Amino acid sequence: MLSLIDIRTRIEAGDLTHRQAIAEAREAIAERDPSIGAVVCSDPEPAVPEEGRLAGIAVGIKDIIDTAHLPTQMGSPIYQGWQPRADAAIVSRLRQLGAVPLAKTATTAFAGLDPTVTVNPRDHGHTPGGSSSGTAAAVAAGMLPLALGTQTGGSVIRPAAFCGVAAIKASFRLLPTVGVKTFSWALDTLGLFGASVPDIARALALIADRPEIDLTDDAPSAPRIGICLQGFAGDADPDAAAALSQAARAAEAAGAIVTDVSLPDAFARAWDLHPVIQDFEARQALAWEYAHHREALPALLGPQLDRAQALTAAQYDSARREAHHARRQLKDLFGEVDAILTYSAVGRAPRGLGSTGDARFNRLWTLMGVPCVNVPVPGDGLPLGVQVIARFGRDGQALAVARAIELALARG
Repeated sequence: MLSLIDIRTRIEAGDLTHRQAIAEAREAIAERDPSIGAVVCSDPEPAVPEEGRLAGIAVGIKDIIDTAHLPTQMGSPIYQGWQPRADAAIVSRLRQLGAVPLAKTATTAFAGLDPTVTVNPRDHGHTPGGSSSGTAAAVAAGMLPLALGTQTGGSVIRPAAFCGVAAIKASFRLLPTVGVKTFSWALDTLGLFGASVPDIARALALIADRPEIDLTDDAPSAPRIGICLQGFAGDADPDAAAALSQAARAAEAAGAIVTDVSLPDAFARAWDLHPVIQDFEARQALAWEYAHHREALPALLGPQLDRAQALTAAQYDSARREAHHARRQLKDLFGEVDAILTYSAVGRAPRGLGSTGDARFNRLWTLMGVPCVNVPVPGDGLPLGVQVIARFGRDGQALAVARAIELALARG
């Protein structure tokens, strides 16, 4: 994989020019993407700034995020060839930092559940996950050092786990979603994918203009980590359970204080009501597409919106109250632990391209609005990951604990 930090180090040392760094990404896309299908389109003649903290960094932009220089097609024929007039706020920020938004990465239609043609670069017979399918695959295949995704249920953490890359779903609204196609305004959150935890920490610190997010030597030497199995969400596969145990043992061996955490009933109720909030808002966010292009909506999203028409405002309001109640209890829980460690996905990436996988171990944390980090767990076969979660607004702490686990796992 391409490392953002390594590229910037080489540039600063004079061993690599900004243009050479972008050319390497373009060459990697040309060589590898024909067999993976992660990239929808790319800039054939990108402007390459030589100033900025992210100068020389090629970035993949999930294709529900507006770009003024490339089409934004939402993974749907409804928007084929559609060209926005302006960049999304997050893309403008990347440009301010000198980064090059080089490619649009494949997304499921409107960031829903219907799979794309993208394959998992670790094994082409398996899904890369979704909805940030192309984003995860492009980073995993070494085409791009940084890429943007979004998460409404599990669309950052799950594909990162399936493809074996680091990723963070930032705290809700830490990063601006202006210019990002909405599915659910109470849930949609931007995320970053990279080769390692330090790579995504550096990128998030710069993009959010919050230097404290970047990893420092001041990270807690003995973090309090709570293992959370989310029993109400069902059982994980044995491989995922083994990966979680492996990560917990490695963290404990490195000095972490590891305990078990049980979630009160309020979290089970909130988890169960996530789809009500999501779908009630989706029917409004996609009202034009539903009214004028119902026949063009894909096989899963169309019926999902059909069912959503029956949801009432009273059901929505009740679900929002339950979510708020759970968030208040989560504050108390984080008085006892610095971070939660749980599953990133049910197991390894499913075989075939008929499904993007199951988000049941992700959706509670999206609803809570807290930062979530995927840490790949070394091993044989298709990738597995674990999810590190911290208090709302403590993205730096989530990344610091994730880095400690990443290092502990590397030491074996």
